Formats: sequence, C-alpha cells, structure tokens
Amino acid sequence: MTTQDQTFDLAVLGGGSGGIATARRAAQYGAKVVLIEPARLGGTCVNVGCVPKKLMWHAAQIAGTLAEAAGYGFELSAHGHDWSTLVERREAYIRRLNGIYRDGLDRDRVSLVEGYGRLLPDGRVACGDTVIAARHVLIATGGKPQRPTIPGAELGIDSDGFFALQAMPKRVAVVGAGYIAVELCGVLRALGAEVTLIVRGQRLLSSFDAMLGEALSAELVQQGVHIRYGCEVRRLERQDGSLSASLNDGAAIAIDTLIWATGRRANTEGLGLAEAGIKLDDAGHVVVDDWQDSSREGVHAVGDVTGRVPLTPVAIAAGRRLADRLFDGQSERKLDYANIASVVFSHPPIGTVGLNEDAARKQHGDAVKIYSTRFKALYYGLLEHKHETAMKLVCVGPEQKVVGVHVIGIGADEMIQGFAVAVRMGASKRDFDDTVAIHPTSAEELVTMR
Repeated sequence: MTTQDQTFDLAVLGGGSGGIATARRAAQYGAKVVLIEPARLGGTCVNVGCVPKKLMWHAAQIAGTLAEAAGYGFELSAHGHDWSTLVERREAYIRRLNGIYRDGLDRDRVSLVEGYGRLLPDGRVACGDTVIAARHVLIATGGKPQRPTIPGAELGIDSDGFFALQAMPKRVAVVGAGYIAVELCGVLRALGAEVTLIVRGQRLLSSFDAMLGEALSAELVQQGVHIRYGCEVRRLERQDGSLSASLNDGAAIAIDTLIWATGRRANTEGLGLAEAGIKLDDAGHVVVDDWQDSSREGVHAVGDVTGRVPLTPVAIAAGRRLADRLFDGQSERKLDYANIASVVFSHPPIGTVGLNEDAARKQHGDAVKIYSTRFKALYYGLLEHKHETAMKLVCVGPEQKVVGVHVIGIGADEMIQGFAVAVRMGASKRDFDDTVAIHPTSAEELVTMR
C-alpha cells in the first residue's frame, strides 16, 4: 500500500500482542489505523516467547509422564526424543498463528506496512521513504534479550537463539535466575540435557515470594540440574570442540551451549524518540503515565517497551483500554496494574498473584498474617519419586484480606487464574474458608488452610 501523504487516526509501531490488540480495537471503533512491523506478526510472545515456550514445556511434561507411567501400571519402551520434529511442528504452528494475526488485521481493515518505523521530530512516522501522519502514535516495539559485556559473550545464545536450535545440546549452561532461566532449565533437563544453572546471587526468582524460589531450587536439584550460586561467567571461549566457561570462583566448565538469560531491554534504539521529545528512563523504557501517555502529546506506549509488568496479557489489556479511551469516548478507561497474576512455566509450574510476603510486611508491618502448607499431590501417591506442592496466603488486617496467593506444584498454572479474581475482588480469609473445597484436588488446600 502507499501511505505517502495519507493521514491516519492511529499509527502503531510494532506488530506484537500489544500493538495488534490496540490497532484492531481502534479500527473496530471506526478509526483509520496503520500498523508498522519489520518482522513476523505476533512479536516476542508468538514467535520466540510464550507460545513456543509453552509448547516446549508441554513436551517436557510428556517426557515426565512417560517416565512416571510405570507407577500406574503401564509398560512403556521409550525410544528417545526427536528434537527436530518438535521444532518443525512448533514452527508450523507459529506460522499458522502469524497468518491468523494477518487475517485479523485484514478483517478489521488495519493497513499493514512491513518495515522499520521511526518517529520524526515533527511527530510524523517514517518507514523507509514512506512518511505517515497520524493523530495518535503508539509505540509497542517490545523488548529483546541482553547479554553481558565479557570476552566471548557472542559465543553464547539468548532465548531467541534457544528457539533457533535444530538439535538439543547435550551439555548446557544457563546463566540467570529469572523466569526465563528456570523455564529453559526445566525443558532442557526433562528432555535429557545435562544442565548447569549459573546464578549470580543466592536465590532464584528474586522478585517473587521467597518460598517459590526456595521450593523451585530444591525441585531443580532433585531433577538433576546443577545450580551454582554466587557465580558469574567471566570469559567464554571455544576449546577442543566445545565451549569453556570460566567462572569468577576460578572454575571452568565444559559445555556445548551457553544460554544467556540475563534480562531484557526495551526496543527503543533507532526509533528517533529522543529527537521527537519522548522521555526514556535510565533503562531505555518509554516513560508513560497511568493513561499510557508519553511525554509528547499524542504519543503513547504499551507493553514491554514501557517496562511496566512485561507480560503479554498486560500489553493487550493496556492497549485495548487505550483504544477505548481514544476512540470510543471512554474517558476514564485505563489499566489497573495492581494484582496482576502471572505464571512461571518451570517444572513444576508456579502461579502467583498479589503481594509477596516481604512486600506485604514492608507495606503493612505487623498487620500481616501468613498461612502456608506443603504436601505431596495425590498424583504422586503411586510413584516412587515424589514432588512437593507449596502454597502461601498473605493476609492483612483484622479482616484478613487476602493480598497475595503463591503456589508451586502440579496445576498451579491453571488454578491461579480463579484465585486472582478473588484477590482482585478483595476476598478475605473467611471468604476462602467459607468456600467448599473440591476434593481431591491440590486447589482445595487454598480454602482449607489454618
């Protein structure tokens, strides 16, 4: 399409979840919308994030089920796992999703321009030689993995590189302590790799409730993951057909692949934001207010590029609410960032919503009361190797309002959504207690704690 000299109601930079959701919602209200994206539609989540990660997680879960089947009377003979077949089928599914996103844009009459967009100082948007004028501009360019600046860092891969692997490496080092690091560890170990997790600090998942990181650490060790706390990679080099990672404690480990899971940074480089008067924070995120408005009138941002709760559903929710406000007259419409539930697809999975215990005590002091439990789910009753489920309720005040729910164990990923509704509605411990339990389930423990 030719967009030269055309004026749009909304120009969106970025075809990920947040950008597409905003563009389509605005177009459904009758706005004239153009979306600019240089790569595959769907952004990180669809192509190198949530979706392929969950598919790999399912493969790892199946590997675990096959190993445990004998405990339930099945005689199975496993013949190994074909990583390349998994990747081929996974990528075919993602290509299908790319097409579905394109069809959705077409259906809502959103114009698509393939290329890199950037803001001009006068507020217009350029893509190659094409210049686009729009009443509103949305920056939804997401983020990308970052690596440390050490000798040989380029010899490792990041999470994007993990999804490009055509064969499973036999010996892997994963560097990091966040959700991406522990998720990749779980998948690789379950599918047969020898895995070492290199952690700079002394705990996993430092932004989560401490119970979750402690419980996951024990589970990973039980599964055979080697965790090295207080370690950093100082140098990475090729040696005798493999990689050698030199650590700060003087040790060196030989591996086939090293995966950097050391955080992500905003995709704001090359967008012309500073020249256009868009304020960025020290980490390069677009600074926005509660309405997703940037420092320049008419320019907005949603999703990972803002650094605010970098989760796909958050970007979608923020973007749709922005479109409601700008193009449907819902003047008070905005996203409430409190009590957003999240899941870590580790092995076992984690589900969490609300304040962790440390944050609650900082805010409410002695008014905090904790309820917790640990048990082995019924599934493990017939199995030799058993894994614990751990749960915690964080309650505040004389009414014991539930301000945090934290779960690690089988089913945590699915059960947390319903409990997130309860937390958002302000449920108390008495409300939980008065809810009749569903037996036998793990979830019933959340309404029977004393």
